[in-house]
Amino acid sequence: MPTYGYKCEKCGLEFEARQSITANALKICPKESCPHKPWGKGRVTRQISTGGGLLFKGSGFYETDYRSESYQQAAKNDHAPAVNPAKETKPPAPAKPAPKADKK
Repeated sequence: MPTYGYKCEKCGLEFEARQSITANALKICPKESCPHKPWGKGRVTRQISTGGGLLFKGSGFYETDYRSESYQQAAKNDHAPAVNPAKETKPPAPAKPAPKADKK
């Protein structure tokens, strides 16, 4: 069963309730947890919450899916992009001086 978050507009109480998906949303603050004495009967609104994360474990999943950070970093370094030898250029060789012409 999913857990829904609620907030009372009258007393500001924030609470969670486990309810069936098909159950109607709560409309008033629950009497047993309301800080207003006597019971304030405040209107509650359902809050948007993040879902729970999933982690698949067991046979049938790759064991490398949940490796440590150091292992993942080493794997990234091993698969670094190779340097393209065509892009490597050597500095141009110094030009040879032209032979001098003999004057006669």
